[in-house]
Amino acid sequence: MGEKSALICYAARLFSHSLFDIFMSTQRKAISLISGGLDSMLSTRVIMDQGVHVEGINFFTGFCVEGHTHAIRKKDKQKPKRNNALWVAEQLGIKLHIVDVIEEYKEVLLNPAHGYGQNMNPCLDCKGFMVRKALEWIQQHDYDFIITGEVVGQRPMSQRRDTMPVIQRESGAGDLLLRPLSALNLPPTKPEREGWVRREELYDFSGRSRKPQMALAAQFGFEDYSQPAGGCCFLTDKAYSDKLVDMWAHRSSRDYELDDIMMLKVGRHLRPRPHFKLIVAREEGESRFLEGYRKQFTHLFSSSHSGPLVLIDGEVGEDDRLLAARIAARFGQGRDADEVDMEITDPDGQSETLKVQPMPASEIPQDWYV
Repeated sequence: MGEKSALICYAARLFSHSLFDIFMSTQRKAISLISGGLDSMLSTRVIMDQGVHVEGINFFTGFCVEGHTHAIRKKDKQKPKRNNALWVAEQLGIKLHIVDVIEEYKEVLLNPAHGYGQNMNPCLDCKGFMVRKALEWIQQHDYDFIITGEVVGQRPMSQRRDTMPVIQRESGAGDLLLRPLSALNLPPTKPEREGWVRREELYDFSGRSRKPQMALAAQFGFEDYSQPAGGCCFLTDKAYSDKLVDMWAHRSSRDYELDDIMMLKVGRHLRPRPHFKLIVAREEGESRFLEGYRKQFTHLFSSSHSGPLVLIDGEVGEDDRLLAARIAARFGQGRDADEVDMEITDPDGQSETLKVQPMPASEIPQDWYV
């Protein structure tokens, strides 16, 4: 071979090796579903430690627990006033994409193909929906795969061994969905088979015990995190679910707006008659929150004694207004007075003062409480 040919062959080999090196050094990218809980925090960190570029995604349905009632109620003053998903992203040093899915989520809640859990939580359909939305995101942004914090056997509906493949199939994500904390209990996914992540550095967590996660958190140096057993969705809460069912039962439609579902999180809800209910603030923080709805609802407060703001949800006649005023007076400082002045104001600003005798607690049936 001549000198010129040898130089050409050598250059070709260098070029091919350079292409190979560039190909092999391409950093893979993943999107991680960040709920704000410990599992998603750990799963994200596990994959980040393998050199994958990870960003977080959080879907806002309107039913999220964190930060809302903690910020309103005095009894929760010791709890951190934070959005845990944002806080987790900050601790991990990653970008978090918050996506509003309120309208799309209605179909999931109203018509779940796999039904509800113990309360009004459509967990299996919900997880499939969120993974599908994450799949749409990675396709639009040229990312490689999806991470979740799911653990086999941890949740009775969406995290069983037999339901995990359902989420993969119905979301369309297939084997682009990686569950790092339980990967060794599941078939290898594409990121594992292709060498984007090292399977031997993933985990085999299973069951309801949170001790393995807490041990891993300590290993990573995570000390301040959302309580492992805490839920992040109001739909898993019986009291909230009862209010939601009651709202639907007394309306002509099961449709809802964000304000509807936010108000179900606040106050005592009493339905003394089928066509209206009262929303009674339990403390100053809730009264301040409900103040924002005064122009949308007929509302009451005591002008003679300290007491809560009370909203009336529904159409009320004169007898209803008197009944509502007596009930509302029961929850103020004038509960033991012979007479209390209650200001009742319509959404158009017209008001009147009703002098009422507060209703004794013994006259308020338990089934009025929603």
